[in-house]
Amino acid sequence: MKEMKIVTIGGGTGMSTMLRGLKKHTKNLTAIVTMADDGGGSGRLREDLGVLPPGDIRNCLVALADAEPIMEKLFGYRFSQGELKGQNVGNLIIAALDGMYGSFEEAILKVSEVLAISGRVLPVTTENVHISARLSDGAEILGESRIGGAKIAHGCKIEEISLVPRRAAAASGVIESIFEADAVILGPGSLYTSVIPNLLVEGVADALRETKATKIYVCNVMGQPGETEGYTAFEHVEALFRHGGDGLLDYCLVNTGSFDEKILKRYKKDGQTPVMIDEAAFLQMGITLIKEDLIGTDTSLARHNPDRLAESLMRFLSRVEGKKLSPIC
Repeated sequence: MKEMKIVTIGGGTGMSTMLRGLKKHTKNLTAIVTMADDGGGSGRLREDLGVLPPGDIRNCLVALADAEPIMEKLFGYRFSQGELKGQNVGNLIIAALDGMYGSFEEAILKVSEVLAISGRVLPVTTENVHISARLSDGAEILGESRIGGAKIAHGCKIEEISLVPRRAAAASGVIESIFEADAVILGPGSLYTSVIPNLLVEGVADALRETKATKIYVCNVMGQPGETEGYTAFEHVEALFRHGGDGLLDYCLVNTGSFDEKILKRYKKDGQTPVMIDEAAFLQMGITLIKEDLIGTDTSLARHNPDRLAESLMRFLSRVEGKKLSPIC
């Protein structure tokens, strides 16, 4: 029995966390990653060398790695002093390979070989794009790294985000992988700066509407300061539809697990509270909720447990597809 073809769309630590769990169930994984990051080490490389932002790509490559542990540690190592302070070795390696081969996509392929990854990682676009956000008070904010702070400073909501330039072509393999997939999973991750930007690349939202794949959005377990404070699960999905149009999803996976009160108090200081599940709103939209405990026993951090998340997804997908997954040998 062939393994299920799964495509994930997003970026940041949320998607890489999910990939760590999914790779234990299937090697037929394709991660489509946002390319709008302009902060931290990625932003510096982008500005200094003109390279596309490697940070989210690196996180996904390392998450899917089947290499020696020392290689994973090397790619994750961050300098703590000197001119390279804050810069990541993996980012530098991707930038160097981009310079050597003159192709960001080729650089990703070479790192994929070095790390012996399970599956493949694709940038959603290879064009030089940035994110612009329009806030509810009319302010326009340019730059992924500035949006969260500006939203908090203005004390209002994000109404809309767009790409600059607006028309960005999808990278090679992106649209094809969505059509060939058995399942497409959006998220988890920063809603406005990791997930939605992918939907704004030409052809991606249309492909999601037209594909025969099962489409699931994995909702975040906590609201994110600067983006989704106080959002319910339905409001997350509503934002996806507002930017990408109707018909993007069939299901939404939400967490029903609970956290220790001490953990919740710590997160509340930063403006983070658990995402509430407003089930009635989903019924009206025609999207089916999948309710699972996605936290597990390790509740020191308010985030998805990668194994619980992957097991829930695979169990549900195997039931939907009506077939058993082949084992990994």
